[in-house]
Amino acid sequence: MSQTSSRDGHASPDADESHSPAPITVMLSSRLMVLANLLKRGAILRYKRLAGLSSVEFGLVASLGRRAPMSVARLAEAVGQDKGQISRALAELVSRKLIAKSANPKDSREVLVSLTAAGLAAHDAIVEGAQDRNRQLLEQLSKDEFQTLLAQIDRLTATAEKLLEAEKTPR
Repeated sequence: MSQTSSRDGHASPDADESHSPAPITVMLSSRLMVLANLLKRGAILRYKRLAGLSSVEFGLVASLGRRAPMSVARLAEAVGQDKGQISRALAELVSRKLIAKSANPKDSREVLVSLTAAGLAAHDAIVEGAQDRNRQLLEQLSKDEFQTLLAQIDRLTATAEKLLEAEKTPR
């Protein structure tokens, strides 16, 4: 790509604008979102390969884990989606015999879901894969760097929560 020059032979001020990053892409929040998205995309591909699970299915299996049966409403809350959004994924996991549904003995109107033996095997594959990915990430940092990073993430998370609450307040 050629560079534009002014009459005096110097590069014009806008000659390099096409090569500089957009201002928002150098912001901390943008860089963290890029990192999070890369990690999420890699995880989704790995869990699809290891356990045949989509992103939503992976979230459901991971949330159920090795816990007692959970209501659909509680599961939806745990994965941050409404019941309607997860119902199709639950139906698919039930048809693949990874999740079992049962009536709540304390309230027959409520449906409880839990992992089957095959679901537990998928969960264990997810955990093993996550531990491997985590190990590979941690190899890049010393123990002190890791502790510092965690402390910084905690501080940034607390600030982000405050910013979110401030955005919810009408101005």
